[in-house]
Amino acid sequence: MPVVETSIEGIKRFMNQHAFTQTQSNRGASATSQAPITVTVTGAAGQIGYSLLFRLATGEVFGQRKVNLRLLETEEGAKTAEGVAMELADCAFPLLANVDISTDPAAGFKGANAAFLVGAKPRQKGEERSDLLAANGKIFAPQGKAIGEVAADDVRVLVVGNPANTNAGIVAAHAQGVDPKHVTALTRLDHNRALAQVADKLQVSVTDLTNMTVWGNHSATQFPDVAELKINGEPAADKLDAAWINDEFIPRVAKRGAEIIEVRGRSSAASAASAACDHMRTWLAGTAENDWVSVALPSDGSYGVPEGLVSSFPCRSKNGEWEIVQGLELGDEQRQRLNKTVAELQDEWDAVKAAGLV
Repeated sequence: MPVVETSIEGIKRFMNQHAFTQTQSNRGASATSQAPITVTVTGAAGQIGYSLLFRLATGEVFGQRKVNLRLLETEEGAKTAEGVAMELADCAFPLLANVDISTDPAAGFKGANAAFLVGAKPRQKGEERSDLLAANGKIFAPQGKAIGEVAADDVRVLVVGNPANTNAGIVAAHAQGVDPKHVTALTRLDHNRALAQVADKLQVSVTDLTNMTVWGNHSATQFPDVAELKINGEPAADKLDAAWINDEFIPRVAKRGAEIIEVRGRSSAASAASAACDHMRTWLAGTAENDWVSVALPSDGSYGVPEGLVSSFPCRSKNGEWEIVQGLELGDEQRQRLNKTVAELQDEWDAVKAAGLV
C-alpha cells in the first residue's frame, strides 16, 4: 500500500504539536532526548499483543521516540505477560525505555498517549451474539472509564478486540473527556486484505493501489468497495469484472478471518498486529496525498450512517485527526450493502443499550 508521506517526519511534526511532546523546551530536542511516550496494550499476553509489542518497541510506529510500554492483562494472563516483558528486555531495543505490567486499568492507562485495546472475550461455540456483547461490555466499559480518568488528554485509542466497532462505541461512551473521534476500531486489516486481493488479481504491487474503501462493520457484513480504486492514479474499476467483485472479492475479504482460522487453526495475529501498526502510524503521520484508508470511528452522520455509530469509512488523517472523506457518490448496490452492514451495527448497539452497558 502507499507509503505515508515522509512517515517519520510526519510523526515528529505531530508530536511537536501535541501532548506527545510534553514541554515547550522539548520541541527543539532530538527525538530520543525527549520524554518517552506511554503506550498501553491490553491483552498483551495474547497472540496479537505478542506480535504487536515488538514492533512498537522498534520505532516502527512512533518514530525515533523512546516508548514506555504498559502491558495490561487479566490476573490469569499476568504471568505470561511477564515472560513477554522478559523477551522485550532481551531484545535490547534502543527505543524501549520501560515495560510495566498491570492488572488494574487505572494503573495501566495512567498517562497513556496511545492505547491498543487488543484483549477481548472470544465468542464460544453455541454462544449468542448478545452474550458476547454483554461479556465484552464488562471489559471495555471499565477500560473506557479509566482512559477518561487517567490517560493523557489527547490519547489516541485503537480497539482491536472483537466485536471491535461496538467495543469502541462502549469505550467512547465511558471515556469522559476524551474526544469520541480519538476512539477508533480496526478495519485497516480488512482494508489491507482488500488491497492484497486486488493486487493479486491484477498482478500489480499493493503500492500501485490507492483509494480502497471498507464500509461498515468489521464482520462478514462489511463492504469492501472498489468503486473509487485507482492503479497508479488511474481508475481501476473497469479492470475488475463485476462477477469477480461480487462473487469472489467481497465475500473473500469479508470472510478472510474465518478462512485463516480454517487453514491455520488459529485466528489472524501477525496480520492484525501489522494493520494496527499501520492504523496508528497513519493517524499520527498522515495519509499519503490523494489517498485514504479505512477507519472505524463514531459517525458524524456522513453517508446516512446514524450519528455516533462506530462504522468504517474512507478517512484521511491530517495533523493527527481523522476526517471522513466526503462527496463520494454511492450507487444503489453500494447503498444496499452499506445499509446491510449499518443495520448489523445498529442491532449490536441496541443490544448493548438493552443490557445497560452504556
